[in-house]
Amino acid sequence: MSEIVLIAGAGPVGLVMAAELSRFGIPVRVVEKEIESPAQSRALFLWTRTLELLARGGATEALIAAGEKLNVSNIFSGKKLIGSIDFSDIDSEYPYALLLPQARTEEILAANLAKLGVTVERGVELTGFTSDANGVTATLTHPDGKAEAVRAAYLIGCDGGGSFVRKGLGLTSSTPPQQTAWYLADVDLPNSPFSRTQLNSFWHEDGFMAVFPIPDGKFRIIANSARGVDFTPGTPPLEKIQQIIDERGPGGVTATNPSWLYAFYVQEYNVSSYRAGCVFLAGDAAHVHNPVGAQGLNMGIHDACNLAWKLAMAYRCVPNRELLLDSYTIERQAVAQRVVTNLGRAAHAATVRNPTLQFARNLLGNIYFGLAPGRRQAAETMSEVSFSYDHSPINGVEDHALPPPGPGQRMPLKPGQTPFGLGPKPRFALLADPSAKVERLRQDFGSLLESDLRPPLSPRCVWLVRPDGYVAAMSMREDIYLIADYLRGYMPTAEDLAVL
Repeated sequence: MSEIVLIAGAGPVGLVMAAELSRFGIPVRVVEKEIESPAQSRALFLWTRTLELLARGGATEALIAAGEKLNVSNIFSGKKLIGSIDFSDIDSEYPYALLLPQARTEEILAANLAKLGVTVERGVELTGFTSDANGVTATLTHPDGKAEAVRAAYLIGCDGGGSFVRKGLGLTSSTPPQQTAWYLADVDLPNSPFSRTQLNSFWHEDGFMAVFPIPDGKFRIIANSARGVDFTPGTPPLEKIQQIIDERGPGGVTATNPSWLYAFYVQEYNVSSYRAGCVFLAGDAAHVHNPVGAQGLNMGIHDACNLAWKLAMAYRCVPNRELLLDSYTIERQAVAQRVVTNLGRAAHAATVRNPTLQFARNLLGNIYFGLAPGRRQAAETMSEVSFSYDHSPINGVEDHALPPPGPGQRMPLKPGQTPFGLGPKPRFALLADPSAKVERLRQDFGSLLESDLRPPLSPRCVWLVRPDGYVAAMSMREDIYLIADYLRGYMPTAEDLAVL
């Protein structure tokens, strides 16, 4: 088969997908129909889990140097503080939200990709494709109108909400799509009470509003349109934004000097399958969520990191290749649906109209956020470190008598440890105390395992961690044969290798 993976779209998702595949030695081509990147940035945040994943490819350090760290997220009802979420509670090297405009994020990711020898082909548009059992034949149209036929092993649609790839596959949402209307405003808020190191959300019966700092001393306002109110997409008047601030905010806050005013619809959906044979979807091509929680860009990057190591394994013709590739949809679609559910619950809680229910909501919120476990749970959900693949078909057998994290759950890094999944090949990490059985396992499966043994969380257990940092399998120390059984599914036989 052709060795090339063709990636349509050079936003953050396409850039990360290309970088992940390239560092695993998979040749890629990245095409982007737009000649220039958009100057305005809808997405502004990189969350903890995203920074952890990008550290594997060497991009995180540059991103952190260019961004600003936000440590706290506050939730208000008018002037009343319902609760505060402190991201420092997160068990990670990156316990914060990183404020960085998407345009700058793309610049850094493109520079990181260039170090791997890959240049984005701008002005080149995917205009057609057909797939078969052995790959994809695609048509690329260049800026001069010349058409080029390309044969690729796989095609990955990272081409956004209007995805040409998704439409070409005829895939639709697994649930009825929902259209919501939103306002965005980048403004000055002189003499406002808002800190430049915190996020602020306001719950109001007419809708949700978020206020947070952006570069150049400005603040961004994000708010959904009230139900039953006329809405016109485009450029809203500043007076409309001020009205929303007055109605939903703490009072006494005046917006001035706007640099961007935008009214837009979001068509929320989660596609029924992220894979059709040799064609895959990632990011907004597969799922779109409303702006609450700033999850969209991050979710797309997680898609890329999930799929890339599986494709790299598939190139080695591992025995469980098809199951491995099918697991991409099963794992990522479930997480996307969880996000949709969480956002729906948050929106319902935020827009309660009955005064008695509002009082009860605020009281329960005070209690929940007043307790350390509640704050920690909220921080881990917002930062996406709590997302897991509990029902993945590639999880090892789970023994509930063993300590967490279990199969499908994120394995936190100990201080000073290198990220999981480093190196030119996708390798599993083994967390275990040295023993004769462990050494035999490392000898038998050395091509699949990191060269160094990592210390376990418990001396009586052995953990096997996937290249993307999630637990693949675990066992008691005396039952390490279970880890060996798992790894055999990733060891190509001579017959497998003969087809390469």
